[in-house]
Amino acid sequence: MNISVIIPLFNEEESLRELFEWIKRVMTEHNLTYEVIFVNDGSTDHSWQVIEQLRDENPEVVRGIKFRRNYGKSPALYCGFAKAAGDVVITMDADLQDSPNEIPELYRMIKEDGYDLVSGYKMNRSKGDPLSKTIPTKLFNATARAVSGIHNLHDFNCGLKAYRKDVVKNIEVYGEMHRYIPFLAKNAGFTKIGEKRVHHQARKFGKSKFMGWNRFVNGYLDLLTLWFLNNFGLKPMHVFGFIGSLMFLLGFIAILVVGGTKLYHLHSGQSYPLVTNNPYFYIALTMMILGTQLFVAGFLGELVSRNAPERNNYQIEKEF
Repeated sequence: MNISVIIPLFNEEESLRELFEWIKRVMTEHNLTYEVIFVNDGSTDHSWQVIEQLRDENPEVVRGIKFRRNYGKSPALYCGFAKAAGDVVITMDADLQDSPNEIPELYRMIKEDGYDLVSGYKMNRSKGDPLSKTIPTKLFNATARAVSGIHNLHDFNCGLKAYRKDVVKNIEVYGEMHRYIPFLAKNAGFTKIGEKRVHHQARKFGKSKFMGWNRFVNGYLDLLTLWFLNNFGLKPMHVFGFIGSLMFLLGFIAILVVGGTKLYHLHSGQSYPLVTNNPYFYIALTMMILGTQLFVAGFLGELVSRNAPERNNYQIEKEF
């Protein structure tokens, strides 16, 4: 099979048929064998019924996964990646803002140019998205480039991406890490990452589910998490132990200074206030306590695996 198209969706019943027919037309014109995997992320409208109708009409190419509840885009992609059988995997949003006409060129860039991953770069976002979405996106992408070291990508969070099959089978997308799939791929050893300018269409039905500053803040928190796990995830003692030891050492030195000053005055026969009346004593004591706690946290981090066995256990109601 040439291509697997994975479409995560939440309440997109109006656009699904039009999107599938568009994909089908493009694939037929370019003689590409394909499958379309719809991942229904707990929709409360009739999205699943539309997917079942499409399956009945096109049983050879339509696949479906239905979550019992809404988990988010990353779990939807994780399950879609696991099911994908195509040599090249394409992900795209279900709202018709991503154009299926881009698929043949994305496929060519993977197969002929040798890219591991190609990310879309939406050139005309301002025509379809409000400032509450475009401004945080620009700030987010600038930070993601700096932290990840992938300086040739301008739009990390573009839903339209193409992957070599090996990439999606060797990365773990969880939580809300779909924003950082290029970073995850790079950390897994897939370093040939490219970008393609793609057409961004205005939303035809409904409204965006991913807007506002909350999305922006969560994105930064996830980026910090990914950076930490990449650098210290296997050896948390390297960061917790170092910071804890440094704080404990500084606190211990401060205690010695406070105690030494007290002993010096006593030896000289000079009056000196109680050590417990000195604010530096409590600052030093607090630093020693915090340092000890951080050091212990490093040990616990070494003992507890970050790969919880139930991390990617999602309740799937139906699948075909």
